[in-house]
Amino acid sequence: MKEAFFPAGGHVLLQIVLRTGVIYLLVLIGVRLSGKREVGQMTPFDLTLLLLLSNSVQNAMTGPDTSLLGGVVAACTLLLLNYFVADLSGANRRFRRFIQGEPSLLIHDGKIIEAHMAKEHVSMDELQRALREHGIGEYHQVALAVLEVDGSISCLKYDEIKPDANTHLVRRRFIQKKE
Repeated sequence: MKEAFFPAGGHVLLQIVLRTGVIYLLVLIGVRLSGKREVGQMTPFDLTLLLLLSNSVQNAMTGPDTSLLGGVVAACTLLLLNYFVADLSGANRRFRRFIQGEPSLLIHDGKIIEAHMAKEHVSMDELQRALREHGIGEYHQVALAVLEVDGSISCLKYDEIKPDANTHLVRRRFIQKKE
């Protein structure tokens, strides 16, 4: 009964900390490389993958140790690593961009940027759904549409741009009205 709660020794706990750290970094990089849409808009396929992934790496973190203390050490290691990554990403802009990524422009001045859509794996159906959610009928009505780092799509219509804003879209719209 004692072995169920306490592992064989301290070296086993250190192994769990190291294994958990490696797995955390591997999964973090894998999720980051999977793209913004997968993280922000989970489909049943994505949820299934995430659950199976967590189950598959659990043994890699704790190894042969199935004790309560081993599980506590792995959980605490994950929580501490997550805290440090969040703290570092809050303090360091370059690290935050590496971990979270950057927003991607999908529509600019009423024109779809197909290269960005392909790079971010955003389909026309997904883009049109986002436009409808913002009450926009056609992409020609959109000044800017941005795929945010959380996977959501933000849209800005021309009439939402302040006339006194110093942007190229305002200047272009003003020039088009004069012609």
